[in-house]
Amino acid sequence: MFLDDFYTLADERLCIAAEQASQFAKQMAGDYNPIHDPEARRFCVPGDLLFALVLARHGLSQRMTFHFRGMVGADVPLTIREDEDGTLSIVDDAGKEYLCVERSGEATRDPVVIEAFTRRYIAFSGRNFPHYLQPLMETQGVMFNPQRPLVIYDSMGFILDSLDVASLDVEFAGSSFEVNGKRGEALLEFRMLSGGEAVGSGSKKLVVSGLQPYDAEVMDAFVEDFNRRKRDYDVTV
Repeated sequence: MFLDDFYTLADERLCIAAEQASQFAKQMAGDYNPIHDPEARRFCVPGDLLFALVLARHGLSQRMTFHFRGMVGADVPLTIREDEDGTLSIVDDAGKEYLCVERSGEATRDPVVIEAFTRRYIAFSGRNFPHYLQPLMETQGVMFNPQRPLVIYDSMGFILDSLDVASLDVEFAGSSFEVNGKRGEALLEFRMLSGGEAVGSGSKKLVVSGLQPYDAEVMDAFVEDFNRRKRDYDVTV
């Protein structure tokens, strides 16, 4: 399976090492958020890796909504639990919930379809910053604290008209940013195409904490550092 390098399985529990999570973020999603670096003080597993593992192990449904409840640290044993109504939850040994997934409609467990869908979506999702989020913040005149950038994956959901998505493309379809004091909520919308025909749509919500007035010089330097990290990583792989 294409995700095998990014987790281990023992006693039916998933365990994700910091290095595995970091490699997934960079290699699969193009996500260079420092919070996914193994040495990060507030390290967390990428939400898109949890998303991908759910699809790989429980299939793709026409309608799915993912609610992220908390940040997963390194080496936390995780279980994907299925309730009677089909709702899925990712929990640790103490019962703490990190992800809740609602699903309905037709479903597929075809690994080719699921891999294609997953790869396309996470490639889109990993472009949060700077591609979509930075212009949104600039428009609102705010930005995160560059010394402690905290952008949290809150939720995402989609509706598919068809599960024939082996040749899927995911395109940006619009965005908005709502400011509430030191906290902001970014909504990124996307459309899904197969063979050039629309087959579905969805959106994801990000929560940005520690907002402060936008400083173009500081943000430009942050973006340049972000791009440098990407270039440096690409050279080493």
